[in-house]
Amino acid sequence: MTGTDTRGTGASDSSVITRLRAALPALGASERRVAQVILNQPDAVVEWSTSELAAAAGTSPATVSRACQTLGFRGFQHLRLEVARSSPAPEAVGLHPLARIFSDAADAIALGRDSVDLVSIDAAVDALASARRLVLVGTGFSAPPLQDAAMRFATVGRPVEAPSDVLGQQFAAASLTSADVCLTVSYSGANAHTLHACRAAKEGGATLIAVTSFVRSPLTQLADIALVTGPVTRSHEIDPFLSRLSHLLVLHTLHTALSARGTHSERAQMQVVVADALVDDSGR
Repeated sequence: MTGTDTRGTGASDSSVITRLRAALPALGASERRVAQVILNQPDAVVEWSTSELAAAAGTSPATVSRACQTLGFRGFQHLRLEVARSSPAPEAVGLHPLARIFSDAADAIALGRDSVDLVSIDAAVDALASARRLVLVGTGFSAPPLQDAAMRFATVGRPVEAPSDVLGQQFAAASLTSADVCLTVSYSGANAHTLHACRAAKEGGATLIAVTSFVRSPLTQLADIALVTGPVTRSHEIDPFLSRLSHLLVLHTLHTALSARGTHSERAQMQVVVADALVDDSGR
């Protein structure tokens, strides 16, 4: 294996591009073509599938996977994620961290707004509105937005389940039928645990709605409805927090649209639940 084996470490050194350039002389001819395409078009590659990279390099998907592993990655999805993460952040000399974070967040939200297809949003709302059951699946940094969404969907009378355990998610997803919906969030669209649950849901006939950042991924290939916010490629290392902002807003959009379809009595009932949770201090 060429270079340092970084599999499982999340791994980029100061620049993935620098690593790829340094590895070129030690690669075979076919693998070198794969690496050269990535070096020439890093911004485009983060939106490609394995097959598209193979076609651009004039080789096979198997060679692409082998080249990625030779370079120290688990596969193309891992390398693609690290290429996206390695994009240089804009200069922020003298800028306070608060100003930089809010500026980056505004850019991320604008990207999400421009990337998500409105027709797909409407289709997702229709599916959610008619679902007999709704199961939410996602792990790691994608789990908090789902837990937040589960509570919000409950406030509009949706029967919703959001198991926190990965096996619990797979059990719940496997019990879904064609009358149900599985909603998932995944930044990369390549999380193995999430894909296991989503495949189980699809096998039962459930409609799969995916909120993710990349147009082409194993998840978008599997999903019936893909809500893609676009990859935000700066200001994070392991935690894709900027992308998570857009994911949260997409989930909130679905909740808001469902709420608009609800009845006044449903909303009033949920307001009673909130009121009952407040402590009355009048007896002090």
